[in-house]
Amino acid sequence: MKIIDQPGSDYIVYVDESGDHSLVSIDSNYPVFVLAFCIFHKRHYAESVTTALTQFKFRHFGHDMVVLHEHDIRKEKNGFNFQNKNAKNAFLAELSAIIEEHNFVLISVAIHKQRLADQYRHPDNPYHIALKFCLERLYFFLREKNQQTRLTHIIFEKRGKKEDTELELEFRRLSNGGNRHNHDLPFELVFADKKTNSSGLQLADLVARPIGLQAIRPDQTNRAFEILARKLYSRHGREGAGTGYEGYGLKYFP
Repeated sequence: MKIIDQPGSDYIVYVDESGDHSLVSIDSNYPVFVLAFCIFHKRHYAESVTTALTQFKFRHFGHDMVVLHEHDIRKEKNGFNFQNKNAKNAFLAELSAIIEEHNFVLISVAIHKQRLADQYRHPDNPYHIALKFCLERLYFFLREKNQQTRLTHIIFEKRGKKEDTELELEFRRLSNGGNRHNHDLPFELVFADKKTNSSGLQLADLVARPIGLQAIRPDQTNRAFEILARKLYSRHGREGAGTGYEGYGLKYFP
């Protein structure tokens, strides 16, 4: 496939993960690796999403330099110090409301690492497996929006020189025909420093763990996932369905 010479896609994608991709030492309390793609329409992202998060930071911190990390908030580290449980719950509720109120499409893959190790003699890297599934589904989404010939940038947070090199090689392999579509995918990888104050990356960071918890304990109440379910890419072809996303916007493997 040749990318037609025209403006870039109307969409931009921010990526983050939850858990680690190691199959050597598997945490029994969190035996999954989750990759999450948050897809934003650029106009909505620029005009609404970034403004909402900036205003949220001004209300709670007095400045917008803070970077929202799910782990730091949950563990109350690196400046996230709450007076009491009620204050923390109010903070999280307000943040959840921002996620709920703003439009984005979510594509995610949860890899059950122990199952992967048990079922395959030589299992592939869980990160690479998840990346393949996410990129293929992203292409389906963009094709629905008639954006499949336009270049779409996908933003990843840097993890380390070795990891970034491996990711870039796999990304290019998959984008250059190594996918279920058997043709080139019009995607470009962009690395961002961990300290980058990106609204999109912060939202991607916030959504990944609730998906992992849902994969581990599907029968347990998970209010965060209930909100995210309405963002997941669905076979119904519309946002807000909250159903029909398994195998589409959310894939469990194996």
